[in-house]
Order: sequence, then C-alpha cells, then structure tokens
Amino acid sequence: MQTTGSATNQPPTSAATRSSAAFAPASAASNGAWQPGQITPAGRVVLLVPHRSGTPDEGALPGDYRKILAIVRAADGPVQVRGVGEELGLEVTARGKLEPLRAKLTKLADRGWLHKRPDGRFTARP
Repeated sequence: MQTTGSATNQPPTSAATRSSAAFAPASAASNGAWQPGQITPAGRVVLLVPHRSGTPDEGALPGDYRKILAIVRAADGPVQVRGVGEELGLEVTARGKLEPLRAKLTKLADRGWLHKRPDGRFTARP
C-alpha cells in the first residue's frame, strides 16, 4: 500500500533541531540573525543585557543583573565569583551552582558594566 503526503516521506529531523526551532522567533529564524540571549519584539533584535553607554542606565538591566552589579560596587575591591555567590545566598561549595553566576558576571563585563581582571576577579567600572 502506497501513501502520499504522509509523514514517512519527510526527511528525518533530530529532536534538537525541532526544539531549537520552537524557541526561535519565526522572523529571526528565517534570516538566521537570532542568537540565545536576544528577544525580537516587533521584528528587531534586543539584547537582554544591553551594552553600557555613555550614560549608563541600570534600570535597563534585568533584576538579577542589577543585584550582581550592586554587590560588586559595594565591595571594597575586586571580587571573586564565590564572594558574589555568598552574598546572593547561593550554595558556593558546589562548583556547578557558581557557573551560571560566572556567566552572568562575564556577560556584564563583556557589555561594559564590569571589568574582568586577568586573575578572574571582577571590579565595577567607574
């Protein structure tokens, strides 16, 4: 028995391809410009953590990033990820709990909100 137009005639796709397509906005998926950490309201790409401009507006940052920035600014000197994690109440004995925090600190440094020193500690930008 021959079936036409059935799902068996379609090329196989992996579960990862199907799930990533479900999270990407349709307009961005068509032009390939969408990346994780971005949203596309009204068809334009907006970063969740914006780059710091000449007049920094901390209100543009998500709440957890504002907390991290406040902890680093309140410190007397450069801070380690572990110190910020302790201030936030995270379980600092498990390395896996600190890696998402390290990624957030690095993202703030990459966008100009913090400075990442060569020894891996972070300081606030003036």
